[in-house]
Amino acid sequence: MAEGLLRHLTKGREDYEVLSAGVGAINGSPPSPHAVRALQELGIDISHQRSRMLTAELVEQADYIFAMTLGHVETITLLYPHVADKTFVLREFDDTLDVFEKDIPDPIGESYEVYLNCRDQIEQGIASMLRFLESTTPRPTAAAAATLPRSFVVGADHAGFELKEALKQHLQDAGIAVTDLGAYSAQATDYPDYAQAVARHVNRGQADLGLLVCATGVGMCMAANKVPGIRAAAVADEQVAALARSHNDANVLCLGAKFLSAEQAKRILDTFLRGRFEGGRHERRLRKLEPRTAAQLALAVVDPAVYAAVQDERRRQQQTIELIASENFTSPAVMEAQGSVLTNKYAEGYPRRRWYGGCENVDVVEQLAIDRACQLFGAEHANVQPHSGSGANMAVYFACLKPGDRILTMDLCHGGHLTHGNKVNFSGRFFEVVHYGVRKEDERIDYEQLAALARQHRPKMITVGASAYPRIINFAALGEIAREVGALLLADIAHIAGLVATGLHPSPVPHADFVTTTTHKTLRGPRGGL
Repeated sequence: MAEGLLRHLTKGREDYEVLSAGVGAINGSPPSPHAVRALQELGIDISHQRSRMLTAELVEQADYIFAMTLGHVETITLLYPHVADKTFVLREFDDTLDVFEKDIPDPIGESYEVYLNCRDQIEQGIASMLRFLESTTPRPTAAAAATLPRSFVVGADHAGFELKEALKQHLQDAGIAVTDLGAYSAQATDYPDYAQAVARHVNRGQADLGLLVCATGVGMCMAANKVPGIRAAAVADEQVAALARSHNDANVLCLGAKFLSAEQAKRILDTFLRGRFEGGRHERRLRKLEPRTAAQLALAVVDPAVYAAVQDERRRQQQTIELIASENFTSPAVMEAQGSVLTNKYAEGYPRRRWYGGCENVDVVEQLAIDRACQLFGAEHANVQPHSGSGANMAVYFACLKPGDRILTMDLCHGGHLTHGNKVNFSGRFFEVVHYGVRKEDERIDYEQLAALARQHRPKMITVGASAYPRIINFAALGEIAREVGALLLADIAHIAGLVATGLHPSPVPHADFVTTTTHKTLRGPRGGL
């Protein structure tokens, strides 16, 4: 099945040749009926394929060898130790899987459903493997070998500014498009800023090659090589420039202005421009420089465009003061948990009462969250599943109200929230809404007006809480009003939850029937509801 799937996925690609073989396989055996049927569902015919034994000749011929299990890899490398650097588990590059999940067991003798599952696992593995190959070992085309690079991105610190300017003009005179990322003067700067900017530009494919200049070239080289996919070379003469391209496929040239004249640097640059990667044995060695697993590849290589946006957002957050009341900067630990394997798991239901299997670890995490929420707020129960504060409010409404029921809520114009009955929100469409507000003279909640409205309209629920009310809320008074008119009291404390948890604001828990909040504002947790 693996051979058929890979042939199908690389159909029309002249740079791929696909063969399959088995350790100890019998030559000439046809595929099993289940395997043929499983691939026929995808429009792939493998009925003509025949098995073959893995041989030394096949091993030597292969650029890469992909096995279904770690045991297969170990057997191959035991028989042919010299191919260890080009032998991988097929799903090694899928970072959504733990190590113990990467093996694909042989389905022989099992049911058709097992074959279907095996087929899907192989297809998943091939997809991640192809992404790995095409992001880490791009092969030069004939067209690229016949022409000079068409674009360069250049950068320098203050020490390399003058030489960078001379080399930039030299490139432009040769008809090469140049993007200059600075520095733009000889004023003191930090070289890592320019090195990584140029390296990211090359990594994203926004330029064919990069040029960096500092006092020695060494600092720029070290900083640029921190970016995945970059092969920066610090070069001091033409011979090394040629070798950096032909043997190392260098894509960023680093020069030291302190030791090179403009004319020397131009000759080095010209040699670097004309150089071509020889491939062959050098390509095998280069592969050892690049990460071998998708987990190590990271976003920068897998999707440079998204990585660039993430980095831009990181800089925006670091360089601005956040005045949006509903936002906060969470901790690296929270972001690590959010980006973990837990995100792969469906867990519909509640701890130990799931509709899915395999939830034992998710149950532990959710129960920890429940217990901590109850302890933090002194509550007798907590539901930690809402995706947002709006979802938490919706859960309360739909649990206790019917469409058309009357609710008494704080007007959005007076500091309330969209989910407190605004007409453009679901809460304003499903329920009959009466609003209370703040006094004009001091902009505080008018509890007398609120009580009068409650007695007049007899709402099924009173909602208290705000997105723009910087004053203490008297939950005790609201609890008395709700009980007087037979209404349920919902306290939405999304904006003040951190203050409530630390005792800096009175808690609604003793007075309200329901309390909702978000987890990402003053609680500084992940984005979610509670």
